[in-house]
Amino acid sequence: MSDYGSDLAYIHDTGFTGFVNGAAPALLDLLRRSEIDRGLVVDLGCGSGVWAARLLAEGYDVLGFDISPAMIAIARRKAPEGRFETTSLLRAALPPCVAVTSIGECLNYAFDRANSRQALTKLFARVYRALSPGGVFAFDIAEPGQPAAALRQRFVQTDDWAVLVEATEADGLLVRKITTYRRAGRTFRRRDERHCLRLYRAADLAADLRAAGFAVTVRRAYGDYSLPPEHAALFARKTRLAGFGRS
Repeated sequence: MSDYGSDLAYIHDTGFTGFVNGAAPALLDLLRRSEIDRGLVVDLGCGSGVWAARLLAEGYDVLGFDISPAMIAIARRKAPEGRFETTSLLRAALPPCVAVTSIGECLNYAFDRANSRQALTKLFARVYRALSPGGVFAFDIAEPGQPAAALRQRFVQTDDWAVLVEATEADGLLVRKITTYRRAGRTFRRRDERHCLRLYRAADLAADLRAAGFAVTVRRAYGDYSLPPEHAALFARKTRLAGFGRS
């Protein structure tokens, strides 16, 4: 199973950062409403560092983890003041921090074959232990029953690259077959990747978060930025304070 090679990492960074940019204002507002205006934010599945760069610009410290060396290389260039490590988010060593984020279906990805609801439950417990009192954990997931529009063949082309995506869903798994073409001199270089995502129901993960000690809210948007159909954002807090509660 592929994990964002150099060409797809480049294409994602140059053409598909709309999701994280759309989510960023609401996440920054969440931190401020939680009276978190400084400290270390851990970003699980940090990708090319778009969110990390935004956090650094707002005065936070950032530690990002991603399983893709190509993504980490871009993140280090984009956000040189941050710290980044190449590893599975399920195996990352979490230091004491004020917040943990994971934007863009990262907890669904099965690049690490250990991904399962049980593995996420263990991750939730580790996040809870790492967070300071009042710390927040925010992430989004894809759920079962993806709409037909998400499973249609999609093709995007620019002067520099092109990408073709075919998706199928079966037995709780979403599989995306991705073919990229990136300009290499006077020709285009082709690469193929296969991404497998385990689909989780937000209600199930919310129950697991509560069992770990979190107060949880489930939303279908990051503030004014609506999520795609059959996606959910989960906002969890280590202690139940104003503005947070059960969904």
